[in-house]
Amino acid sequence: MFPADHDIPGASEAQLRRPFRVKVCGITDAETIARAHALGASFLGFVLYPPSPRFVPPERLAELLACVPAEVRTVGVIVDATDAFLDHLLSYAPVDILQLHGSETPERVRAIALRTGCRVMKAIRVGAQEDLDGLEAYFEVADMLLFDARPPRGAAWPGGHGLPFDWRLLAGRRLPLPWALAGGLDAGNLAAAVELLAPPIVDVSSRIETAPGVKDPHKLAAFMAEARRLGALSPKEVSAC
Repeated sequence: MFPADHDIPGASEAQLRRPFRVKVCGITDAETIARAHALGASFLGFVLYPPSPRFVPPERLAELLACVPAEVRTVGVIVDATDAFLDHLLSYAPVDILQLHGSETPERVRAIALRTGCRVMKAIRVGAQEDLDGLEAYFEVADMLLFDARPPRGAAWPGGHGLPFDWRLLAGRRLPLPWALAGGLDAGNLAAAVELLAPPIVDVSSRIETAPGVKDPHKLAAFMAEARRLGALSPKEVSAC
């Protein structure tokens, strides 16, 4: 489907170093917040969709946000949220970025941005070339994009299944917004993703877990070590640029 690390011909460590940032998503506890920050993550994501096993209620998220250092951006993952839910969420937990991981139209994306005043990241679920049709409609209404794999048929939640998609579908595309690559990333395939696409942000979640929402400290550390080797910037390095 896509090249593995050892399939990149002649790729030296120096050639692979392309500056990017890391988002650790699906966090459910303060210990992981501290660990991800210490290892250099720039974004921390929290799932606010009740069917997900990584769901964090807004009231609990408020407690977790108090543990996040100021230089780290917080991301609330929502799925086709109502205005009432958005108002409830932000009254408890004012995240920096709202990640819209449902079927939100460009009109709905604009409305959410205007209503909340938050930066908005629109997730695009990719399984085939046609999933990218109409992508341009989001360029004027979203602040960021995220590309994730389409979930398995019948899945109860739209992301966090540990599945990659064919990254070649994005190869060569020029995107006018900051964007993140998600879906099945781990320490073993991160180099291939960076070499092929040079994503500004990489998003890791289920491949570094022992159970949904339970991040494995060793897998997280291995992923962040590989990210740093490949050129990932810490929040302090980003702010110094």
